[in-house]
Amino acid sequence: MPATETAMSALERNWGMVDRALEGVDDAMLGDRPNDESNSMGWLLWHMSRIVDRFTHTWCQEAPQVWIQDGWNEKFGLDDDLNNTGGGWTKEQVAAWQLPPKESVLGYYEAVKGASKKYFDSLSASDLERQLEIPPRPPATIATFLGIVVFDNCVHGGQIAYLRGYYKGMGWFL
Repeated sequence: MPATETAMSALERNWGMVDRALEGVDDAMLGDRPNDESNSMGWLLWHMSRIVDRFTHTWCQEAPQVWIQDGWNEKFGLDDDLNNTGGGWTKEQVAAWQLPPKESVLGYYEAVKGASKKYFDSLSASDLERQLEIPPRPPATIATFLGIVVFDNCVHGGQIAYLRGYYKGMGWFL
């Protein structure tokens, strides 16, 4: 199985789990944080979508991110910083940020999924070997960074599913 098929299989399984976990979740539950040291399901979904968007567009294609191109940053009340993925936010920043309605959070997530699937399906074996230089990270191939993106997405997908179970029960899993 080519590396892109393996990566897409992992991402699609994770996205399917996230999709099921978000069924029946309303705006209040999407934005609720179990405590002031934790993120909400909505914040996690936004963050994992931002990671994929930045990787797929800025890093791999040097193309405009869906985040800015389609005006999602404005719908989320954030600026057009290409690197603002929520990574490094303090608990105060997380608490102060107003999550947009579920429709917007899911809309951005779906737009990123669609664009990334299209890009990943186009990759050849030689594309995966292309080196990316993304300071301060050491240079690595697209394949290596794709592995990191898959891992990151699966971690956050699991967190979303856990929170769904915490708030609403394990209906997402059955």
